Formats: sequence, structure tokens, C-alpha cells
Amino acid sequence: MKDPLMPLALFLRLRAFGLLARIAAFWIALLVLAPAVQAQSPYLETYLAKVPAATLVEGADSYGAMRSDLPVAPVLRGGETIGWAFITSDFVGTTGYSGKPIHVMVAVGLDAKLTGVKLVKHSEPIVLIGIPEAKVSKLVADFVGLDLVAEAEAGGSGHELDIISGATVTIMVIDDSITRSGIRVARALGLGGLAPLAAHTGPTFELNPDAQAASDWFTLTGDGTLRRMSLDVGQVNAAFAAMDDPRAAARPITAPEDDTYIDMYATLISVPAIGRQLLGEAEFANLADWLDEGEHAILVAARGLYSFKGSGYVRGGVFDRIILVQGEDSVRFRDRGHRRVGEIMADGAPALSEMDIFKIPADAGFDPAEPWRLQLLAQRDVAAIERVFTTFDLGYQLPAAYLRPVAAPTPAPPLAQETASESAAQTALWSRIWRDKTVEIVGLGVMLTVLTLAFFFQSFLVRSERVTTWFRMGFLTVTLVFLGWYANAQLSVVNLMALFGALTSDFSWQAFLLDPLTFILWFAVAAALIFWGRGAYCGWLCPFGALQELTNRIARKLGVPQWTLPWGLHERLWPIKYMIFLGLFGVSLASIEQAEHLAEIEPFKTAIVLKFARAWPFVAYALALLAAGLFVERFYCRYLCPLGAALAIPARLRMFDWLKRYRECGNPCQTCAHECMVQAIHPTGEINPNECLNCLHCQVLYQSEAKCPVVIKNVKRRKSASESAAALDRMIANHPNMKKGQ
Repeated sequence: MKDPLMPLALFLRLRAFGLLARIAAFWIALLVLAPAVQAQSPYLETYLAKVPAATLVEGADSYGAMRSDLPVAPVLRGGETIGWAFITSDFVGTTGYSGKPIHVMVAVGLDAKLTGVKLVKHSEPIVLIGIPEAKVSKLVADFVGLDLVAEAEAGGSGHELDIISGATVTIMVIDDSITRSGIRVARALGLGGLAPLAAHTGPTFELNPDAQAASDWFTLTGDGTLRRMSLDVGQVNAAFAAMDDPRAAARPITAPEDDTYIDMYATLISVPAIGRQLLGEAEFANLADWLDEGEHAILVAARGLYSFKGSGYVRGGVFDRIILVQGEDSVRFRDRGHRRVGEIMADGAPALSEMDIFKIPADAGFDPAEPWRLQLLAQRDVAAIERVFTTFDLGYQLPAAYLRPVAAPTPAPPLAQETASESAAQTALWSRIWRDKTVEIVGLGVMLTVLTLAFFFQSFLVRSERVTTWFRMGFLTVTLVFLGWYANAQLSVVNLMALFGALTSDFSWQAFLLDPLTFILWFAVAAALIFWGRGAYCGWLCPFGALQELTNRIARKLGVPQWTLPWGLHERLWPIKYMIFLGLFGVSLASIEQAEHLAEIEPFKTAIVLKFARAWPFVAYALALLAAGLFVERFYCRYLCPLGAALAIPARLRMFDWLKRYRECGNPCQTCAHECMVQAIHPTGEINPNECLNCLHCQVLYQSEAKCPVVIKNVKRRKSASESAAALDRMIANHPNMKKGQ
């Protein structure tokens, strides 16, 4: 008989399918169209509402409407325009040491002098390791009064560079972004008599592939292929003595004044003729392979008392003593775009203590045919932790012999050129970062592959408790050391709040692509939630979780007692992390910045990213959590982790249940429940997917012939049956009626 409710059931299924289709279409449209929205939403739009005009410019009372053709807004006093406000990141790249933009709000007067400068947003780690943010904000505010007309004439170096020791790279980025963006705004608005850059009308040049370079160092230096800057101790002492800070003159270099402070050479080594003569054919071929299309490279070599590299840069860091400047653009060099040179092949090359190649990215807007200069930052200690700085410039112009004229294309308007250049720079930034992190990306890919295979073939892995234990401890060690302390790939609840904020406002893939390991990990976590729930990340790929478990293992070996909380108390404590997550999420709806501060309940930044190099309250908090974990395994994961709570919420949506159970589990057997490291197994035998970390220990017990009563009973039954069969065979064989030999 036909079911009368079948049409209704079919109708409900179709309605549900239609709803899912509409939801999917909405998210697809959001992801496709949101980048375009981002491109149309300048940062200034956000900060005009957050930064009152009076706090930016003294005496101002409001802002006018933002211009439609340029992300600037008039600063008003009594309805009269007294200047223009803008955000540096809307005009130039402001990526700092953290790899994220440093947003500075600037006001420029009608005379092209800065009337207000305010640091409004950054992600730099400097304020986390002992440098007060107020000190950085004060230095930024000191840019008020900077004359952009003078800066335009001096190529952005018409003022003294004031740097906070320990924050060199960050301050240099801020200084550069304020100066370059300020000049661009002043030119675009015609402030102080500055006019937009005239379109290039002369002949255009490109590299001549048929050019030849001299084979000896002396000729290469003489014809301008190599440019030299030689400073002796006396010249440098005089430069510091001329500074406003008398402490600089009070601590001169004590070496003889005619001693070489630095004898530095530079050239555009990516020019084939130059590269082949200085490096040799084989090494230049390696250089050509290293450079991608559109990239260039310079060779910097030196000898003397002062190093142009220094010893303070770290893996992933920036060389803060040199910067390439071309026009109003500048290029800083990171260690991933650097390689050493073993030997100069040109005849007569002097003995040089440092020989290095630095890559110029394709998105830097560098033109090899145009002049550029290499700016050397010289420093001098004036107190225990204070330094002063001055700069020296080595100018370079590629000789005409290496160039040939080409027909110039129809130029775009200057402002359009600048906008396109910055847009291309921001678009290409993430791809450069991905190339720089090739080792980390490959390492993470291997880890994800190994873990995926272990999960899919877990029934084979867990046959041996010893093998499973060693595999887990080894994997967690790699997670902590490689993924955590080396690659700093520690996910945070802040990532989720930022993602939600982006989806509801100005979503941009680029913002997430700037951190490739985090991007890959989140995609892996999303896939793992479907297959295995939260345990794939929390139990195996979380560096702080690995640190907790490894330290607990060491504590067990040392005889530290382990505390098992009563089930009733444990069951009432684990909701705390959900309340913390919901609280942070609620705060993020009002202020993502405030939520980020409150998210310090996560010790990840202290213990993993900064490796405990942080102010003592943060270190004490992280150590206290680890200490608790010595007695209650994974204490933080169980009760406090908001990220774990966020991942646990969709854990019940997983499509598969890989963890095998017997009917006897929980009734009467409690072996797995007693040995579960996070008490994720109810006394009734069910595994709580919200709390399970997929450590696979219960699966080891599931096959254990020493601990699992069900397995033990089955083994005894098979053994008893085998023994009975053997006894019956012997009885038949010895029966007196049986013929011998049968």
C-alpha cells in the first residue's frame, strides 16, 4: 500500500534542499563579490568614525566627506578646511615586522606640512616584549611639522630618523610610509605648491641583452658598473658630532680617524653581463633560477669596521641597516630574499669581508634603467639600551652601455600609475610570502599527509601500543618544535573572530593569504571537522596542546602524581571554555580590538609565538597553566581553551564515526573511561565528540589482549575451543578401535 505521507516527505526534502542551495549560493556570492567590496573600501572610511578630528589635529572639530576620487577627507575647523586626513595604508604598502599592515592616520595642512599623526592600528610584536606602546605612539606623533615639500626635494630623506632601539624595522616602516604617502597626497592635492609627477616624455630604456662587461674589478669600478662608498672613522665621527643629540659626539669611535669604517660596493647583479663577470657562468645561472619573472637583484659587498648586515636580524626578519630607494619608492630586504656570495670572479677584486645578494621583488615597481640609491643606516650606542642613527647614501645609475632605447607606451596619469602600482604590490605580496615560506609549507604538507594516513589506517596503527605511543610523541614533538616554535603556526580564536568580522564587513582573501601556514591549517581543520571532529587539530596539530602533553609525560616519568577530577565536577567545569568563547565572540561584535586583548586568555602568543620572551605577567600565566597540566593532563584544553570550544561546536556535524566501541563499553567495562587523558568518555561508555582529542588510546585498548575484557574473553574462548579440539583429536587417535597409522 502506498504511504499517504510520502508526498509530504518528498516536499519537505525538496524544501530543505532548496534552502541548502540558497545558503550555498549566498556564501559563494559573498566569497566572489566580497573582494570587490574590499577594493572599494579604503581604510580611511573606517577610521574617520573612530578617530575624532580634535584628537588628530589640534583645534579641528570635524571631518568633511571623503573624496570620491582619492581616499582623503577634509579636516574642518568651523566649517573651513584646514587640511586633509588620510591613512598611510591607502597609498603605500605598510607591511611591518609582523607581516601585517601598520595603519597610521595623518593630517597634512594646506602648506604641505603634517599637522597630525596618529598610530591607529598595528600588529607588531614590539609592544609585547618590553617596549611600551605609548613610546611608539609618541614617536609617531613627533612627525607633526614634517615639511613634505622639503621631503619631496630630498627624496624622502630630508629629516633625521629617530629610532627606538629594539624596534628599528617597525619605526623605519612607519617613517617610510608616512613620508611617501604624505608626498603622494600633497602632490595629488597640489598642497604647498607640489604638483603631480609629470608623465615621462623622454626616451624609455630597457636592459640590453647584448651588452658586455669588463672582466676586471678596476675597470668595472671606473666605468660605473660598480659604485663605491668609502667612509673612514673620522667622517662618521663628524657626522654623529653634527647631530642634535650631544651623546652621539660624546662617544666617538676610538679607532684612528683614517681607519676604514666601511668600504662598500654595489651593483645591479641581475644584469646578465654584470652577473656573469662577477659571479661566473654557473653561479649566475643559479641566480637566474632563483629570480622569478620581473625580479631583480643587487650585489652589496664591503669591508671595514661596520657591517651593512649586522647580526641582529633573525629568521624571517629584515635587514635593517640598508634600504634601496628609487624615487618615492623604497625596498627593504628580508632574509628570505638574501643569499651569500662565496667568491667574486672579476680579476683584481679586493678582499671583502661581506658579499651578499639581495632580491628586489617584482611588485616593488623597480626600474633598472632609472637611478636608485642604497641608504646605509649607521648606529651608535649612547646609553645602555639606547642608540642614535644617521644615514649615508650610495647612489647608482646603470651605465648606458647596458641599456637600449625602446618606444615608450602611452603613460597613464601619475596618480593612476601610483594606485595601480600599490594595488599590484598588495596583490603580489601574499604570493611572495608563500614563496618565502616554501620550507614551512612543505613541512606542514608532510605533517598533514602523515596524520591523514594515520587516521584512515588507524586500525593498523593501534595494533601495537608501543608503536602508537612513539608515533604520537614523535608527531607532537614535531608539532611543538617545527610547527610552533619554528614556523609560529599556532591557530587562535582571534583568527575566527577576524574571519567573522571580515565576512560581515570587508572580506578579502588577501588578508588571510598573507599567512600561508594559518591559511592551510584552517582549511585542513575545516576538512577534519567533517571527518573526525575537533580532535584532529586539538589533539595533534596544536603546538600549545603538544607542549602540555609532552610536559605531562615528563612529569609522569618523574613521579608527579596525577589527579583525576570526579566526573560530576569535571562535567561542570568543561562548559567554562564555551562561556569564554561566547563572551569573546560577543565582545568582538562590538570591538574586535577589545576582543583581541581579552583573547590573551590564550597563552599561545606567550608560549609559542614569542617563546616566553615577554613581560613577566604573561609568562607567569602561561607557566601556571603548564604547571596545572603537570597534575591534570591537558588542563587548559579541558576547561579554558576558547579555540577548542569554537571547534567543538561543529564537531557533532562530522560525517563519520571512526572510533570503535563494544556493547560492553561503559556497562560494565570502564577501562577506556578511566584511561582517557581528557575524560572525554562518559561513565555510560559514549565518547563525547566535543571533548575527544582523537589520541587513539581508546582504540589501542579496543584491541588490547591485556586490558580489554571483551578481547580477553574472546581470546580465552578461542583458546578453550582450540584446546578442546586438540583433546578430541588425541582421544580419537588413542581409541583402541582405531587402526594404527590411521
